[in-house]
Amino acid sequence: MRHVRVLTAAMATLAAALAVTVHQQAATAAPGCVSSTPFTSGTGGYHTVRIPALVSARGVLVAFAEGRRAGGADNGDIEVVSRRSTDGGCTWGPVRRVADNGYDTVGNPAPVFDPETGRIVLLTVRQSGKVTQADIQAGRVSAAAGRRVYVQTSSDNGATWTTPREITSATKKSSWRWYATGPGHGIALASGRLVIPADHTGAGLLRGSHLLLSDDHGRTWRIGAVDDHTDGRVNPDETAVAQLPDGRLYLNARDEGGTDPATRAFTYSLTNGSTFSAPFRPIPALVAPVVKGTLLQDTGTSCKPLLFSAPQDPTQRRNLTVRRSTDAGRTWRTELVVTPGPAAYSDLAKLDRTTAGVLYETGAAGPYEQIRFRPFTVGC
Repeated sequence: MRHVRVLTAAMATLAAALAVTVHQQAATAAPGCVSSTPFTSGTGGYHTVRIPALVSARGVLVAFAEGRRAGGADNGDIEVVSRRSTDGGCTWGPVRRVADNGYDTVGNPAPVFDPETGRIVLLTVRQSGKVTQADIQAGRVSAAAGRRVYVQTSSDNGATWTTPREITSATKKSSWRWYATGPGHGIALASGRLVIPADHTGAGLLRGSHLLLSDDHGRTWRIGAVDDHTDGRVNPDETAVAQLPDGRLYLNARDEGGTDPATRAFTYSLTNGSTFSAPFRPIPALVAPVVKGTLLQDTGTSCKPLLFSAPQDPTQRRNLTVRRSTDAGRTWRTELVVTPGPAAYSDLAKLDRTTAGVLYETGAAGPYEQIRFRPFTVGC
């Protein structure tokens, strides 16, 4: 795999100037590098590399992805891979295989850094490589061949990992069929609780979103807040979570085929993820196609903006944009256009007091050619 480095100060200056010109809020390229490419489809034995996740652990960035060996489909021979950066995402170490199960599907990486233990906790999901999401949702597969949930940890900032351990019985109801962790990072609360968003379907259930909680640093997990929608107006699917400065959790979900015209939905939790304050509701003003988005609550500036990354196009996966809210997700405005071209899934991480980074799917002809990284400065 190759990384991309922009070496000229003139190009970095130009990128910063363009960002200031386009956006009311001056989001600029961070010092060090303008961008890099941790993963490229068609290299390293992988036909396609998709589903980015990003976590910062004691100054080390760990980028995760699904390495899809035979093709671009969501099923088949898929494993979770990672690369590490010790210079803020400018360069990346070798590709590491984090979770694999032969020819089966292993994916949906959902990492969270636990500041109390210094460990990265990673949740993933497995299924038989011979079955599809449609098969699972229709109830045509055995429990063993369907979606199973696993946890593993790293005590050395992602250099090595424990053997994945199954936690399906504690994290998935027997009535649920399709199931996905994240994808993308979870959060650690001030109380020490770890929170990972997830989604599910079941017999007679269109879509549902839920949270997974751990109060013992990732050793055991349980199901927290659950929102099962059956009316079809909003179908919460892949969900992102952030903790607001006032302590509430803010949830922002992909609306998968709901009858409401909005493609994003939101709710809050006032109980540290144990319950939702209300069912997910549509966000008409937050423009995006049907796609996974990601959140990051910035704490390094006085204004402490809530950041949201997703394509800013009503129907197409393109024009990846970081948006900001300073009123707990009620209104949003542009922080940074990451790329006007093809782009799909993304994840955000805090790099230092004033810098964040976005890891995102992109390409010249389509959004699944590369997974790129871009740091940017967050201001008020």
